[in-house]
Amino acid sequence: MKTTINDHYRQGDVLIERIGEIPTTAKKQGKSKRIILAHGEVTGHHHALESADPADWWKEGEIPATNEKPTKLAGELFVTLPAGGVVTHQEHSEIKLPPGNYRITRQREYSPEANRDVED
Repeated sequence: MKTTINDHYRQGDVLIERIGEIPTTAKKQGKSKRIILAHGEVTGHHHALESADPADWWKEGEIPATNEKPTKLAGELFVTLPAGGVVTHQEHSEIKLPPGNYRITRQREYSPEANRDVED
């Protein structure tokens, strides 16, 4: 029987891609057993990555805070999962991730005013 490893996962407006290495330009954030991947701006729900072992994670491409909105992920988030993990959300099925390195991005959309994150 042939076993395949999925390289791409999607949960709502969040895309998770398995990658070979973490970019050297990403800024290390530390270790955590629970990482919020995206906050829902309309419902208050969120996409979270949970792992039994603390995962190393990095950010790249943040937007500075303004008076109207707090700082949020605008670029990419990277994570190394030594023992795998689970992506959860209150309105979606969970996704089990095998051990490895991942890039997490939010889906973007165009509007005449500006490009913006899709709200889930």
